Amino acid sequence: MLESGAASSRQTIEADIACVGFGPAMGGFLTVLSRALSEEPSLQSNVLPGMPFQVICFERADDLGFGVSGVVTRARGIREVWPGLEPASIPMAHPVWHEKLVYLHDPIGASRRSAGTKLLDLLTRPLRKRCAVELPWTPPFLHKHGGLILSIGQFNQWVAAQIMAMGTIQIWPSSPVAEALQEGERIVGIRLADQGTEQDGTSYLPGMEVRAALTVVGDGPVGAVGRQLTRRFPREDDEKAEHWAVGMKFVVDLPEDTTLEPGTVLHTFGYPEPEIFGFLYVHPENIASLGIFVPSFFDSPVRTAYRYLQHWMRHPYLWRHLQGATLRSWGAKSLNESGLAAQPAVVGDGFARIGEGSGSTNALTGSGVDEAWTTGSQLAEAVVSLLREGKPLSRENLEKTYLAKRHGSWVEREGRVARRARDGFTSGFLRGLIGMGLAGFTAGRLAWPAKKHTSPKSLEEYYRGRLTAAQIEEARQQAAAAGLPLHDLLMRLAGWPEIEYDGKLLVSHQDALLLGGKVQGAPGYADHVAFLYPNLCEQCGVQLCVEICSGQALTPGENGVPAFDREKCVHCGACVWSCPQRLPDGTRGNIQLRAAAGGLHSAEN
Repeated sequence: MLESGAASSRQTIEADIACVGFGPAMGGFLTVLSRALSEEPSLQSNVLPGMPFQVICFERADDLGFGVSGVVTRARGIREVWPGLEPASIPMAHPVWHEKLVYLHDPIGASRRSAGTKLLDLLTRPLRKRCAVELPWTPPFLHKHGGLILSIGQFNQWVAAQIMAMGTIQIWPSSPVAEALQEGERIVGIRLADQGTEQDGTSYLPGMEVRAALTVVGDGPVGAVGRQLTRRFPREDDEKAEHWAVGMKFVVDLPEDTTLEPGTVLHTFGYPEPEIFGFLYVHPENIASLGIFVPSFFDSPVRTAYRYLQHWMRHPYLWRHLQGATLRSWGAKSLNESGLAAQPAVVGDGFARIGEGSGSTNALTGSGVDEAWTTGSQLAEAVVSLLREGKPLSRENLEKTYLAKRHGSWVEREGRVARRARDGFTSGFLRGLIGMGLAGFTAGRLAWPAKKHTSPKSLEEYYRGRLTAAQIEEARQQAAAAGLPLHDLLMRLAGWPEIEYDGKLLVSHQDALLLGGKVQGAPGYADHVAFLYPNLCEQCGVQLCVEICSGQALTPGENGVPAFDREKCVHCGACVWSCPQRLPDGTRGNIQLRAAAGGLHSAEN
């Protein structure tokens, strides 16, 4: 974290509020704030007397809405801010009309299923059709009926247009924020990433400093500023973020004769591995969002979301709808599923946090967008009330307004119910399902106890009984010689069939990087993925970062240190979450995800 004044050659501007990241949380914050500023001209700037209140939002991606994800949401907080919202006014939006929860059996016999899961398969076999069992009801905590199916990219762009039309807020895309400015214990603004930087870090255009009375941080679970604040202002009771997941999705054109109606929502579990959850949402005009979540409690050292997604699509229950579909765009994102269990310091002197990085995600309901939006609108209401009263935007005042409002709202009330909902999965798939049910049906009073977090198994442990040590070693040598991840080789040896590419929906991972949501590395910035201690990479037995990389931007490199290709990185942050290495100071994670522009170029996701 940069001490103010450390680089006197940097240009400096002043604002009343500096905002980091433009996602649903920041959309809620800026929508409510911009309305108040447009309706109350008396709310004038403290840094430019006589001028309107100065608010600037800096977004990393090259355009607003790039590189995010589709979602189904109850939309309570969104509708509270937009009470007359017409879904038809937002591209790809549609009300939720039909919802199903489906347990998928394994149609090919390749997944690893415990004795308990095999028993569950046996008991439900008489009920299955197309190798799947449709549950007769959806648990109320998971139900989204009456909510909205959204493309968050399209929704964010629609929200940004409404905000910019009011003329009170500046939003700057392609402006990654490197770190916060600090004076003592106070945050006094932010510094943009250096530009005109070579890959080795040589810079000739230092990033601008933006000094502000309040810095609003909404840069998600792996944002540079949010992670710095978590390290700088740790909570004594922090339980650490043990639960996370990598979400990977496609946006597709369904076949013209599809029977899926707009507003249909499918939730799946059980396949391609029991721990992997799937989803399919149907938008208007025969467009669907579909994908899977690969969670942290999945103990496989081969966590290839892309290959698993293709096997998921080929499941007979889903393939009857997807055969003949065409890929429109593709994307990936990591999620912090710990919610309140790992909530960081939300406010401090000079800063406030909103959205997923502030612990708002609810893993029990499978929901985060509406919660994030609501925390943003709550902060805006608090800021406006303090401005009207002429009170400073101090930690004490934000605690009395923003935090008090948040603690008393449905966001944290439901977050407390979900606090331990995923803990059972640390003991196995069935225990996880039971734990979620206990938490959901007892309002969080009961849950399956968590086991201490451990790293995924070694390759030899995971494939014991399926592959010999000699087969695994041969696969290692082949992958190293080709400079490729291990997962395709090992999955094929373990019985997973090859994917038969059709050039429309089933395409290679590398071709997906060029279709629809293509990936681009922004020139003029240093590499944004860095290995802090290369010697730790050399000692790593299973390079989880390589296996889980959403765009295959990380591949085996010289001397055991992964090679990084910025032209394939989608900024999902999966590598950061998955690194098991311990640093000299005892903290976990040898990979640093730095601020940079570029990444995935798609507004449909």
